[in-house]
Amino acid sequence: MKNKFLLFFLLIGFLGIAQKVYQKKYYSDGSIKEEGWMKDNLRHAYWKFYHPNGEIKEKGHYSKGLKDKYWYFYRDNASKLKEGHYVNGMQNKWWLYYDDKGTVEHKCQLKNDIKNGYCLIYQKSKLIKASKFVNGKKVKEWTDFSSFKRENNLNDLK
Repeated sequence: MKNKFLLFFLLIGFLGIAQKVYQKKYYSDGSIKEEGWMKDNLRHAYWKFYHPNGEIKEKGHYSKGLKDKYWYFYRDNASKLKEGHYVNGMQNKWWLYYDDKGTVEHKCQLKNDIKNGYCLIYQKSKLIKASKFVNGKKVKEWTDFSSFKRENNLNDLK
């Protein structure tokens, strides 16, 4: 009788464990399109997506089917397009956006996919403009660094 109970609990425990499976999908020409872990039929952990030419398109983590943590996005020529944080599938914290040469063009603070904080615009790696947003609405803009520095706590830029 004890053996039957033990077997029953082992079977229930085994069935209750979520299956984690590595999945790959391909374009019609056979080149890889995406790859990563599935858990409970949802994307989970580290994933990579590819352009049709085989270059990485984006890479990052999922949690319960939603983008999470830090993500990187690339153009089809492999140059970086943007990078930033996701929390529960939404863009949050600082996001960096790159020009075709891989130089930061601008960076913005986001909260739940909406600009909320500062956006800094660069030209040839030099800050040329800054804006402050509150819930997606621009509330202030600066075109010189000295006035921006004077009016703001630069610790907010971290």
